[in-house]
Amino acid sequence: MSKKQRQLLKSAVFTAAIAAAVVNAQTRTAAPNWPQWGGPNRNFVVEAPRLADKWPESGPRVLWTRALGVGHSAIVADNGRLFTMYRKGAGRSRQGPWESSESVIAIDAATGKMIWEHPYPSQIEDFSYGAGPHATPLIVGDRVFAAGTNKQLFALDKNSGKVLWSHDLVQAFQAPSLLIRPVVKAGYGCSPIAYRDTIICSVGGPGQSVMAFRQSDGGVAWKSGDFLISEAPPVLITFGGRDQLVVFGGGTVNGLDPATGSVLWSHPHDPGNDLNISMPLWGDDNILFVSSGYKAGSRAILLKQQGEATLTEELWFNGRVRFLFLNALRIGDHVYGSNGDLGPSFLTALDIKTGQPAWQHRGIGRASMVYADGKAFILEEDGDLTLARLSPEGVTVLSQTKLFDTMSWTAPTLVGTTLYARDREKIVALDVGVQ
Repeated sequence: MSKKQRQLLKSAVFTAAIAAAVVNAQTRTAAPNWPQWGGPNRNFVVEAPRLADKWPESGPRVLWTRALGVGHSAIVADNGRLFTMYRKGAGRSRQGPWESSESVIAIDAATGKMIWEHPYPSQIEDFSYGAGPHATPLIVGDRVFAAGTNKQLFALDKNSGKVLWSHDLVQAFQAPSLLIRPVVKAGYGCSPIAYRDTIICSVGGPGQSVMAFRQSDGGVAWKSGDFLISEAPPVLITFGGRDQLVVFGGGTVNGLDPATGSVLWSHPHDPGNDLNISMPLWGDDNILFVSSGYKAGSRAILLKQQGEATLTEELWFNGRVRFLFLNALRIGDHVYGSNGDLGPSFLTALDIKTGQPAWQHRGIGRASMVYADGKAFILEEDGDLTLARLSPEGVTVLSQTKLFDTMSWTAPTLVGTTLYARDREKIVALDVGVQ
C-alpha cells in the first residue's frame, strides 16, 4: 500500500469514527419521551442517563415552576412538550370551591409556558378526597388522548389542541356515570392505553366493561366484558407468545385479547367497593401482582398455558399488605410500595414469590415512585421528595427535600435528567442529573 493510500485510509477511518461518535452522541442526547401513565414501559421503571446520587441541602436545582390547579393527572412528555390535565379551584380544601370545567394543557418542557389549552365542561363530583381530573393523557403519534372526570374521551391534535373527535361515554354508550359500589364517587380515572391503531379504556355497562376505539376517527373497534369496572389503568403484557390486555375490574382481574376484546381469563380480587385503583404489575416469570385496600389485600397470580387457553393459579394472598392507590414498583423479585389504606402507610418491600414483607420503613409514608439509574424518586403525599436505593435488604436514603406543602397524589415523571412533579397547585421541573 502506497503512502498516499495509507493516508486516504487513515482519513476514511477518522471520518467514520467522527461520524459514529456524532451518531452515538445524538442517540444519547435524543429527547426521551414519557408518552403514557407509567412511562414508556407503563411500569415507572425507565432508562436514564447518569443521575445524581446526592442533592444539595436545598434540594435539586429548580429549572422552573408554574401555577396549575387541582387534579391528579400525571404529566406526559413528547419532544419538548408536556401534557397534563387540571381544574381551577382550591387545592388546599376538601370543600372547594372548584369550577365546573376541566382542561387539557400543553406546556413547553424547557420553560413551563403554556402552548395551548383545551377546556371543556365537567360537573363536580364527590371531591372530598381531591378534585378531578384523575386520569392521565396518552400520546400516540400526533395525537393526545384524554379522559375527563365525567367520562368524556377526547382525541386532540398534539400541536394545536384542536378536537379531532370526542365521545361522552355516558351519553353515547349509556355507561354508568360513576362506579357502582363506592361510598365516595370521585369521578372517572382510567388512563387509556394504545394498542395498534386503537386506544382502550374501561367504560362500563352490559357487554362493554372495556371498549376499544379507533385512533383515527373514534369509531368503536370492539367492546367486551360484563364485569364491574374500577379506576385502575389497564396494562399490556405478553404471555404464551400473544399480547394480552390486563384489566383490573371492580371485583376481578381480567385478561382480554387486545385485538378483539375476547375475555381470556378472570380471577377474583374484590375489595367490596370497586376501588381497585393501582395498576397490576407483570414480570418475566409470568407472575401478575395485584393489590388494593380494604378487604382485598395483595395477591400473586401465575398465568399458565394449557393449549390455547390461559389458566390462573393463585400463588399466595396477603390481606395485611394493601397498596391502595399510589403506584408500586416491581424490581427483581420484590415489589416496593406504600402499605396501608385508611390508617398510616409505610414504604414496604414484598417478596413476589412468597407474599411476605422483607421490610417496612416507617420514615417514608404514602408515596408515588419512579425508578431509574438504580435509584428511586419517592414523592410522599405531604410533598417530601426522597432519593433512595431500594433492595431486598432495606432502603438507603440518599437525599430528601421538601417539594410541596399541599397534598400530592400524582406520580412524578422523569424525562432524561429532568423530574417533573405536581401537587394540587403547581408543577415543578427539577434537574436531577449529575452536576
